[in-house]
Amino acid sequence: MKQIIMCYLGEMALKGLNKSTFEAQLMKTIRNRLKNLGQFKIYKAQSTFYIEAEDEYSDIDAAFEKVKKIFGIAAVSKAVVTEKNFDKIAEMAPIYLEDALKNARTFKVTAKRSDKSFPMGSLEISREVGAAILRKFHHLKVDVHNPQVTVMVEIRDFGAYIHEAKQPGAGGMPVSTSGKGALMLSGGIDSPVAAWMMAKRGMLIEAVHFHSYPYTSPRAQEKVEDLAKIVASYRGRFKMHCVNLLPIQEQIVQNCPEEETTILVRRFMMRIAERIARDNGCMMLITGENLGQVASQTMQAMAVTGAVVDVPIFMPLVGMDKEEIVTIARKIGTMQTAILPYEDCCTVFTPKHPKTKPSLNQL
Repeated sequence: MKQIIMCYLGEMALKGLNKSTFEAQLMKTIRNRLKNLGQFKIYKAQSTFYIEAEDEYSDIDAAFEKVKKIFGIAAVSKAVVTEKNFDKIAEMAPIYLEDALKNARTFKVTAKRSDKSFPMGSLEISREVGAAILRKFHHLKVDVHNPQVTVMVEIRDFGAYIHEAKQPGAGGMPVSTSGKGALMLSGGIDSPVAAWMMAKRGMLIEAVHFHSYPYTSPRAQEKVEDLAKIVASYRGRFKMHCVNLLPIQEQIVQNCPEEETTILVRRFMMRIAERIARDNGCMMLITGENLGQVASQTMQAMAVTGAVVDVPIFMPLVGMDKEEIVTIARKIGTMQTAILPYEDCCTVFTPKHPKTKPSLNQL
């Protein structure tokens, strides 16, 4: 029984003359992500990437889980390949999907015939494969509206592919097709989600993390590193620059009005992040700011904070509700780590009454 992973493209399939550039980058990304899992043959046809294990030691199941997190892939299926012969298809479908079918009560068959030379139409294939399944699993009933198992049969150029319903991929665009940005990564919920969202649009990322050691503990930085590793499972490996902000914070607290300390600290963070960005080929800064969420994220505060840098600032979460951000954090797996109760540099020397409408001239 020959298994194969089918990776379906989303919006990338709509690209024009530069479509091949996006596909080449996606091919490179897939190869890099799977290189530690064995030997795989990867090729493209009919707006689909195919992944085949070349030996018995290659882990097709682990590869399937990996490709679900690769940006640029809209959906994935793990399928069995057989000859474009109806008798073979009808024989293989109940065998390959036996575990799913024997534990279900309802099912349906959906067929797609890309190879129009195949003598049967899609509806006929669906009907006859469904009949073959019913002959083996007498307890099943057909439910075309809400089935527990969907059996997919695809007749393509290279063979017939049988699988369950497609599983969602990460979507978006292949990483490194949209430039490079420097992410200001904290230990909170928002900035890892911002990183994921920009990586999903094809952006390469380097992270800048500020700490206030010894006021912030090594465990707090480990928490941020754990968040970065989760983001890297989607984006691929990236560099994180760690900066001790404490000397600057101490000077601001000693010499500036208390209500303005948070804004002044953030302005220094932006300056430092901009310098790191320029030194590492990043064209913009990325933050997890969300309008109105805290005192430092009012419109006036964000305006005076951003005024100290000359590079663009991308804020992918700026107009989202907190619950929307939390939903994404749970989806990508950062939520449980983000809520661990370790301090970050923004909680050090926090004023009792921070200014929400700071004046640029005064600052």
